[in-house]
Amino acid sequence: MTGIRLLDQVRNTIRALHYSRKTEQAYCYWIRHYIRFHQYRHPISLCNRDVARFLSHLALERRLSVTSQHQAFNALVFLYAEVLGKPLGKADGWVRESCSVLGHG
Repeated sequence: MTGIRLLDQVRNTIRALHYSRKTEQAYCYWIRHYIRFHQYRHPISLCNRDVARFLSHLALERRLSVTSQHQAFNALVFLYAEVLGKPLGKADGWVRESCSVLGHG
């Protein structure tokens, strides 16, 4: 899929796999957010440590719900495995917390 913009590749892959439009919208949102978080570096140049930093940011700084954290995680797993052909390694050290654990709910 060279020459096609990354988010178009994501959309094409999602549609080929018959995922819902809501999933497409959510995954594209999180992938855009991930790219912005890393100053617009292409995800192929990032590694597991960069994914962990992003997910930790969502959990600890943005204090997102566990559901939102899981959705962001799943979007990145999809991006790396299905679109980039570079599956993520083990999730060791990835911070995913609930608001109650953080003392906020």
